[in-house]
Amino acid sequence: MKAATTSWADELEADYVDGLPPSKETVDGDYKHVTEYKYNEEGKKIKVVRSFKIEKKIVSRAVAKRRNWVKFGDSKDDKPGPNSYTTKAADEILMNFIGSKDFEPTQDSLLDAGKPMAKCRICNGEHWSVKCPYKGTSLDMESKPIIVPSTSTGESSKPGRYVPPYLKESSKGRERDDSSAVRISNLSESMTEDDLEELVKKIGPYTKMYLAREKNSGLCKGFAYVHFKYRKDAAEAIEILNGHGYDHLILSVEWSKPQN
Repeated sequence: MKAATTSWADELEADYVDGLPPSKETVDGDYKHVTEYKYNEEGKKIKVVRSFKIEKKIVSRAVAKRRNWVKFGDSKDDKPGPNSYTTKAADEILMNFIGSKDFEPTQDSLLDAGKPMAKCRICNGEHWSVKCPYKGTSLDMESKPIIVPSTSTGESSKPGRYVPPYLKESSKGRERDDSSAVRISNLSESMTEDDLEELVKKIGPYTKMYLAREKNSGLCKGFAYVHFKYRKDAAEAIEILNGHGYDHLILSVEWSKPQN
């Protein structure tokens, strides 16, 4: 008669704690096998066998000394190394300690504390160009370089290349006329181009106007330029609008400073 095969779970002795035997470890060459017993979600006894490859690593003295500490409490009789019942082993984190030489910054990355962080391209002051008080004035226009196109016919005749009218050979010698331009300052932030046109159109015809605005907010910077068609109209605008009250502010109107 063939003997009935029984499961290993039925052969376990019941006098262990919780009916489960302790875990066992066996070493086979470079591998360590750990056998553990536990209950699954259905309440059945299961055996879990985990295999580890033994590797030797060189660690610092502090780590080697810490591994020789005497265990206490529930892990007093445990073998060297972490116990899965009392210790949760997470992923190993390797730290690379860098010497002081690696922290020495190069000469290119150093910022001299005595030198200013920014230099204005308009007035050469120690501030950003966007915050320059002379931004939008004639001084700002002078700081912008004018690139003169090459006189060779090969480059100037290339199709699709834009050349400003005042830089073309046909208009050589013609300079920008600012003799009839006025600067209106002390404008409110809510000033718009329509308001500026309504302010000056009754004085005389104009050819161009420019209202300075903030780049981010779009609000008026407080000044504008108006180029009248006739110089007499520009002089009349200065006489009428200078000291004139507009939007709870007193306007200041003067001749626009010509470029050098």
